[in-house]
Amino acid sequence: MTDDKVSMFLATNGKFFPANQLLNIKDKLSQADESKLMVVMASDFKDPLTLLIVSIFLGSLGIDRFMLGDVGMGLLKLFTWGLCGVLTIIDWITIQDKCKQKNLQTLMMVL
Repeated sequence: MTDDKVSMFLATNGKFFPANQLLNIKDKLSQADESKLMVVMASDFKDPLTLLIVSIFLGSLGIDRFMLGDVGMGLLKLFTWGLCGVLTIIDWITIQDKCKQKNLQTLMMVL
């Protein structure tokens, strides 16, 4: 992949990934071929800010965990009202990092 395309991808999608992994992502994308670029461009990355907002308003129902694909924790939060609010508060603090890690896993599976 050309450096221009890699830079463009990182400029538009950098907020979806952990900041400490951006150089690693840049290296992997630079080594990838055109077909993988198309798959990466078509991949659906979750927005960490959207998940934080969902977590604040619907976190006790586990909706944030369902959106991340973590069905087990989503069900636990749903049936226990976020473990009486404790897990909900923890998720308010950590949901953005979890979202970025999930996006990174999705990207690395493609590459």
